[in-house]
Amino acid sequence: MSGANLVGRIAQRRGVRQFVKFGIVGTSGMAVNLVLFTILQRGTTLPLWFDFSAGFMLGGVSNYFLNRIWTFRSSGHAGREGFQFLTVSFIALLVGNAVVYVLETRLGFHRHHTVWLVSTLSGVFVNFFLNKYWTFRSVD
Repeated sequence: MSGANLVGRIAQRRGVRQFVKFGIVGTSGMAVNLVLFTILQRGTTLPLWFDFSAGFMLGGVSNYFLNRIWTFRSSGHAGREGFQFLTVSFIALLVGNAVVYVLETRLGFHRHHTVWLVSTLSGVFVNFFLNKYWTFRSVD
């Protein structure tokens, strides 16, 4: 089997396509997150964890709508799925805030945008798999 054929077969798998779409949606959510995080960092004296949390949750709300209609094409109960998606986002937020705490408090790392990026990426796989197999599990 050629390399191109193998890549083509992998790309045809539904889970792989969903993960790629999830990544595209996540990137748009990261942009929303980063904009709000930066505004709060530059315009307020709120703690870093608050700025991270506010941006993360706003990005999560936009991600929910895009993942529901495009990534998973769900027609399930929007309220239930929204609650589950935001619950998963909250779990990922806890993971991200733990990373913020370790990087900033324990390791003394104070490059805020780098801390933001590492903290945000720390929950990507947990976020995808929990949403795929819990939030949007009824999707074929």
